[in-house]
Amino acid sequence: MTQYSQLIRPDNGQDAVPIHCVSTNGFEQWSKSRSARERTAMAAHRFKAEPATFTILPGEGDSWSVVAGVEDGDALSTWCLAKLSETLPAGTYKLGNGHPGAAVFGWLMGQYKFTRYLEAPSEGPRVLLTDEPAKIDQMVMLAEATALVRDLVNTPPVDCGPPALEAEAERIAKAHGGSVEVTRGDALETGYPLIHAVGQAAMREHAPRLIELRWGREDHPKLAIIGKGVVFDSGGLDVKSSTGMRLMKKDMGGSAHALALAELVMKANLPVRLHMLVPAVENAISGNALRPGDVITARSGTTVEIDNTDAEGRLILADALTKAGEDNPELVIDFATLTGAARVALGPDLPAMFANDDALATGLTEGGETEDDPLWRLPLWDGYMEMLSSDIADCVNSASGGFAGSITAALFLKKFAPEKADWAHFDTFAWRPSAKPGRPKGGEALGLRASFRYLKNRYG
Repeated sequence: MTQYSQLIRPDNGQDAVPIHCVSTNGFEQWSKSRSARERTAMAAHRFKAEPATFTILPGEGDSWSVVAGVEDGDALSTWCLAKLSETLPAGTYKLGNGHPGAAVFGWLMGQYKFTRYLEAPSEGPRVLLTDEPAKIDQMVMLAEATALVRDLVNTPPVDCGPPALEAEAERIAKAHGGSVEVTRGDALETGYPLIHAVGQAAMREHAPRLIELRWGREDHPKLAIIGKGVVFDSGGLDVKSSTGMRLMKKDMGGSAHALALAELVMKANLPVRLHMLVPAVENAISGNALRPGDVITARSGTTVEIDNTDAEGRLILADALTKAGEDNPELVIDFATLTGAARVALGPDLPAMFANDDALATGLTEGGETEDDPLWRLPLWDGYMEMLSSDIADCVNSASGGFAGSITAALFLKKFAPEKADWAHFDTFAWRPSAKPGRPKGGEALGLRASFRYLKNRYG
């Protein structure tokens, strides 16, 4: 496991290899100040300071330095040093000039590796010195939270079932003085019928449950964070294709975000009364699996006709949202890998964000811009609510026809969200289909840093 606190250190004048960050526009002028030996090396490598490129510059004797191409040498972006931290030799480095700023996060995440099932290569760390020591703890916290999301999503369901999510909640609670309550079995069937109905077909080891973590003073503002914990989604009786099922270990990505955000709130000691809820299930197939056409009465009393058993995430979130509302929170945030429609609309990098309050939506969007963790707001268009109508129940769980799939899914959740609370819903992919510097293919935190920035601005 990467020890992120060891990868960023205060600059106290230690020996370190210099990194010179230069933009394409400023490269010609900058290169004039370098030695003939260095200019020859750059010419030999055809280095032009294009973003995300770098080369090694020879110095006197055994000394050497690095020159890296960046968009703006005066204000480094989040990922501009990530390629360096992935590929430079182990050692200690420092910027030749300027402050690392946001690039510290990319430096840390460039050294993330998921090696649970591999023999990890023995290589030393690449340490970056910074002249902004006050920012170190914050960056390490964000790196650890991002790594937690990636690790959980990357872990296959055989090792990341509902018990594993429960154990993670227990770990977080124990580390920060919180408490965990788990509802399962008959109590789940009676109290949370939708969660039970989705998860009842799983083997005993992956039995469904509702995991609740509570932390903070009772007199502080109440914050609920909810994460969809479908540890594997076969589609149920409306079974997915083999291609569609291949990545369904990531269908618990919402719960990974919720766990990571909850721990960030606790580490930052935000003055809130935190209530984290993870409905954890496997959407499996067996003789007692949920059927298309079934009608289930939710915890709220709303009757739901099952139009599609592959629209299961919104069902378990509905009961969790109802439970969260019983504590009268002032803010509710939920994360879910909910719809393919959101990915068709926005692609893998942009989580769809829905909110019932404009100020909340603006604050989350601004948090994403600040943290380079972008979001895109989609509308809770009530005109589409009629698509969820049922002939025999209060609503269906999935609109037919394929139009506005992410919006109708959010509208379904809106039926169960607390009416008096600010509420935001993230339809996030939690996965990166191809690698970029600092962002390997696999599980990914999308919307996590944006949400935490908003919470710090609101409560910090």
